[in-house]
Amino acid sequence: MFFLIGLGLGDAKDVTVKGLEIIRKCDKVFLEAYTSILTVGKEVLEEFYQRPLIVADRDLCESNIDEILKEAKNQDIALLVVGDPLGATTHTDMLIRAKDFGVETMIVHNASIMNAVSCCGLQLYNFGETVSIPFWSDTWKPDSFFEKIIGNYSRNLHTLCLLDIKVKEPTEESLTKKVRQYMDPKFMSVKEAARQLVEIIANKNNDKQDLTTDTLVVGLSRVGAIDQKIVAGSLEYMQNCDLGPPLHSLVIPAPNLHPLELEYLAQFR
Repeated sequence: MFFLIGLGLGDAKDVTVKGLEIIRKCDKVFLEAYTSILTVGKEVLEEFYQRPLIVADRDLCESNIDEILKEAKNQDIALLVVGDPLGATTHTDMLIRAKDFGVETMIVHNASIMNAVSCCGLQLYNFGETVSIPFWSDTWKPDSFFEKIIGNYSRNLHTLCLLDIKVKEPTEESLTKKVRQYMDPKFMSVKEAARQLVEIIANKNNDKQDLTTDTLVVGLSRVGAIDQKIVAGSLEYMQNCDLGPPLHSLVIPAPNLHPLELEYLAQFR
């Protein structure tokens, strides 16, 4: 059987009892290590789970997963995923492939940023479409996600912005070489995301949207961990707000908030 097991958002102890029992009995356990990270490393997880883990990078999960799924026809194999297992489309694709191979599957859910974002006091049922903010370069500055933020804002809905991470990403120079070289891991911060949004707003026709640099936003870091931080302030302010180590998320609240949302957010201003 092939198991997709969510690890939650904090540290090794956030795994569910059901998930831990499965991890300890499986023949092989892989740790997916590119869509998100925990606040602790592989060694800490191995000590708590009492078994070795095999790191599964992007290449393995997207290009070579078939070999693992074929093994799962005769063995119990688990893939551990930070947050909830179905937070990324990569894992949904794995389940489809497993079905094609005739492999039984089981999902063990856990908390993810998609529901834990409510720790800032904004009500979950008032969130619209989630967006991802990618890293910009000198020559590549995509901003299509901004229209989705405006769409949510115009319908009085909050927007959760997932911030880009780069883990074991090949350098551009090595893409044409036989031997891959990889960039150092990189995690987008709230202040970097805010700076990109400020630049987008400056380049847009302001008559078509009400989002400005004075708009209230909420920055979150290490949600679910002991050192979790939440700060609410203007987009202008958030450009210089240091929320510490990753992972970070940014929320654009709806323009008209419920009184309870306003009251709860006030403590983070």
